[in-house]
Order: sequence, then structure tokens, then C-alpha cells
Amino acid sequence: MNQNIINRIQSPGPKKILACDGGGILGLMSVEILLKIEEELRKASGKGPDFVLADYFDFVCGTSTGAIIATCISSGMSMAKIRQFYLDSGKQMFDKASLLKRLQYDYNSEPLAKLLKEALDTQLHEQDATLGSANLRSVLMMVMRNATTDSPWPLSNNPFAKYNQPERVDCNLKLPLWQLVRASTAAPTYFPPEVVTLGKDTANPYSFVFVDGGVTTYNNPAFLAFQMATAKPYHINWQTGADKLLIVSIGTGSAAKARAGLDASDLTLIDNAKNIPGALMNAASAGWDMTCRLLGECRHGSPIDREFSDMVTAGNDDSNWTGSKLFTYLRYDPDVTQAGINALGLNDIAAGTVQVLDSVEHIPDIQRLGRTYAEEHFKLPHFEGFLS
Repeated sequence: MNQNIINRIQSPGPKKILACDGGGILGLMSVEILLKIEEELRKASGKGPDFVLADYFDFVCGTSTGAIIATCISSGMSMAKIRQFYLDSGKQMFDKASLLKRLQYDYNSEPLAKLLKEALDTQLHEQDATLGSANLRSVLMMVMRNATTDSPWPLSNNPFAKYNQPERVDCNLKLPLWQLVRASTAAPTYFPPEVVTLGKDTANPYSFVFVDGGVTTYNNPAFLAFQMATAKPYHINWQTGADKLLIVSIGTGSAAKARAGLDASDLTLIDNAKNIPGALMNAASAGWDMTCRLLGECRHGSPIDREFSDMVTAGNDDSNWTGSKLFTYLRYDPDVTQAGINALGLNDIAAGTVQVLDSVEHIPDIQRLGRTYAEEHFKLPHFEGFLS
């Protein structure tokens, strides 16, 4: 058992959760936002240059590219180091053109797998680090889709979880860390699926086929993390309340895919097959964001639609619903419509270049957008009550 994780779960005081959306190379937007947050929290903490987000957040989770970011944070990497990992490896990780090459590799030698394994083993000072690594510094959750059982699978290193008990022959904590991250990022048409074997050294091993967690309804995993942190079956049992629990949710850019001049006859079988999955994922992501803004005291977030608006409150005296608030909530997600980009003063960036997950030729623009958004939207007072 990872005693450090047990201590973080059981220690008194407010708890902080970080949730990172999926989005391929657009995850660099999230990285730039988190770099700004880390810099400001480092200054506020007075703990010096070695302070990293793993020192602040008790629970880190992510889907797809967000799983890469979350795992790196939980391992103790600085955001500067995570940014460099994306810059060095982003093209290889998310370039759709190399799909045919990827299919020639077995699971262990496929380029993304090798990059993840090397980076995590180096950071954790281990060979073949597992989900149960004693060197992970926070509760970690990754969202993936089990194609074998047709269900979303949130896997965590929570030592109290049912399927993480060491006496189980199929204990999830024994699974290779790199492989789980790779499974969460196995986007259809980009990467081959990942086959994960449980009970590997037993008489009855069994395997599941995993694909990208982004093709579940949890591309935005913020509320799923809240459930794991508070629902009794998971045995973390953190207390709710706007002064007791903080959830920071980081997006990879939002943009409504309006289709001017659309005719009913355009909605063919092929058109639906192409557009419905993305539409469902985007609607689910916005839905969880709305849920968090309703149940949480929302201190920052862009408007979701013209009726719901942003639901940002001035505090407990300005509640936006009929119940008490269960947590404090912050949502940082750039508006990547052309109007939203222009509002940031980045008129030279074309919206279409920062809206697709394989936009590896536009990495500098993705970075610049994330950095500019962070400078304008992040304010340290958003974290008031959770800075000590």
C-alpha cells in the first residue's frame, strides 16, 4: 500500500481535486494553463522552486491526453517538464498520419508506449512502475473505455477501492502504469486499442481491450472525480462543502460546431456516423460542467449557453440554485471559436487550427492560446480558502 496516498486521503483539512479533459495535442492548452496555476501557487506557498502541483492537489484525474497530464502531475513532474514532454513527443503521439506505422508495432514497442514508459519510470525512479507505485504522490484516476464489457472504466490508485486490494489476484494496482495511460489515450483511428491482462501470473488470467476514455461520456472527468471522492463504495469519504472541497477543471478548448445552411437531406448515414460521436461527447462534457456549476460554488467559468450563462456566484450569499453547495468549482476552458480567439487579441490564429486533436503543425499557436487565456483568466483569489 502507498502510505503517502493513505495519508493524503485521511489527513484533516480541505481537499483539492484537479480534473483534466481529453483532447489530443490540444492538451497543450491545458498544460499552459496549469503552468500558470503552478507558478502562482508556488509563489503563494513560499515553498520555493521545488513546489509542484502534486504538492497542492490531493486527487488528480484525467481522460485521454488529460490522463497523460494527470499521471505526470501525480508522479511529481513540474509543469515545465510536462510541457517539454509534449513539445518533444507531441507530433509522434498525436500525428494521425503515422497510424499505419503504429499498426506494425506490438503493444510494448509502439512509440507512444515507449515514450510513456521511459518518462514515467525515469520520474518515479522505478523499472516497470505500476498503478500502485509507492512513488506516486496523489490519488490518481484515469478514465478509459473497456470495449470488451462496453463500459467506462475509471481506474485509480485509491488503496481502499474494491479492486485495489492486494490479496486479489487481479488487483488493479499491479497493472503497468504506462499501459493504463496508453489505454486511456487509445483514440480510435489514431492508436491501436490496448489489451490489458489481469491476474497475469495466475492460472486464470483474463484480458480486456481498452480504448480512449474520450469515447465515453467522461471526456470531462470532473464530476466523476467528485463521485469517487465522496461516494461510500469508493471508501475515500471526503466531506462535502464549499469550504471543504475544491474541484479545478481544465479543458482543451470549446467551440460549438455550428453548420450554417444545413439541410435535413444532409443528415445521411455517413454524415451521422461522422458527426454524432463528437456531438454526444461534447454534449456530455458540457452537461458535467453544468452539473458541477449547479452543485458547486462556481468561481470561474465561461458562459455555457445563453440561458444557463456561467452560473458564477459571488459566494454562499449568492446561490444559483435551491440547495447547499457541495464544493467550490473552477472551470478553465478557452473559447476556441474565432470570436473567442479574437477576444484574446490573437486574431492571427485561425480557429480551425486549434480545434482538432491532431493539429500537430500548429503547436506554437495552441501554446500561445493557452498561455494568453491563462494570463487573462486565472486569478489567485479564485483559490481563496484553499491556499494554506
